[in-house]
Amino acid sequence: MHAASSLLGRAQALLLYPSVLAEDAGQALLALLQAWHAGSDAAACWQAYGRWFRALAARNQSWQDYLIERILQDDNPFSRQAQQHRWAELPEALVAAARQDLGTLQALYDCSPQQIGRWVCQADPPVAWTVANRQASFLQQRVDWAAAIEELAHYYRCNGTGLPAQYRALRWQRGQLLGIAHPDPVSLDDIVGYERQKAALVQNTRALLAGQPALNVLLYGSRGSGKSSLVKGLLSAYGAQGLRLVELSKAELPALPQALEQLRGEPQTFIIFVDDLSFEADDEAFKALKAVLEGNVTAPARNVAIYATSNRRHLVREFFDERPQPRNREEVHAWDTLQEKLSFGDRFGLTLTFEPADRQTYLQIVHHLAAQAGIALEREALEARAQQWAQQHHGRSGRSARQFIDYLQAELALSGSATDPELA
Repeated sequence: MHAASSLLGRAQALLLYPSVLAEDAGQALLALLQAWHAGSDAAACWQAYGRWFRALAARNQSWQDYLIERILQDDNPFSRQAQQHRWAELPEALVAAARQDLGTLQALYDCSPQQIGRWVCQADPPVAWTVANRQASFLQQRVDWAAAIEELAHYYRCNGTGLPAQYRALRWQRGQLLGIAHPDPVSLDDIVGYERQKAALVQNTRALLAGQPALNVLLYGSRGSGKSSLVKGLLSAYGAQGLRLVELSKAELPALPQALEQLRGEPQTFIIFVDDLSFEADDEAFKALKAVLEGNVTAPARNVAIYATSNRRHLVREFFDERPQPRNREEVHAWDTLQEKLSFGDRFGLTLTFEPADRQTYLQIVHHLAAQAGIALEREALEARAQQWAQQHHGRSGRSARQFIDYLQAELALSGSATDPELA
């Protein structure tokens, strides 16, 4: 049997890893093998090869790197159980199936671009797609991938699979995780003026990463004070240690129990980040978050904590006409209901307060950001312009300082100097 036909049969018989070939380049190669096996005309082979070539060129990735990346990220029964169980506890049939699939995938890996091109046209093969391999996987160092099955199981146990293995920042949307390819590159060093709050949040996060009890956190205070940036900065500091940030909008809060259940089985550590939180009293999102914070019969996930920001200390809005009146007999325990609303924020184990920036704090932030941006204005001139910006725009805050420095940096770059032109 010709090598292409044999390889097609083996690829179609993958038991655990068929999704490795489910995307563009993998499907194109299968189509090429199928066309060759079926004796199709040359046009079908050329079209399949073109799809394969374009898919890899769009990624600027070699076929070998493409294949290994998908093996290491593949979410299947073997990789999933390898995350959750010791090697000796894995079912023998599951290990045997994974070992068999690895042999097939190694045969696909060994297909060089030149060999694939010869399947299209032996006499005049097409241009071969060749770029340097960038992956440094243990699989590349093994002569026999099937013999590396225990090492692969250990990799899954330490690194996980799927999107959490591929992305450090994710979003929960419509019942599933989505990767964020370009998260906001905030550094903890960018946050100035709130050192006490930063230290407390870092300590809690380090406890979470260490598998120790960690608290759910509410960061509340004035807008633009850096609450959200501080949470995002944790990802830059600890992403390499397995920290993942999962953005969850208020509209998605009813799905919070589902998200927690999915994340608890992953080897990474997760912060579920809810930004700008506030509720109406009868809000379904309020009920979902309240149930999670108060606990239920389900054991808490030790690798997940909830970090929320809000401009309001009391997260549930209260109106004067909601306050109990002596003549109001519709609810016997009206004051209890009111206190439940007002104390909802207390259900977070750690509450960090961000006061509005005073003049000293605001200018401290401005000088820090100016130094980072390489702005060389005299101190007095910089402070005068920063004060003017705060008065004319959004007041004194970390956000306002960032906007001022961004504006000033662009202005100075366009003028080609560090002079002090009039503020627009």
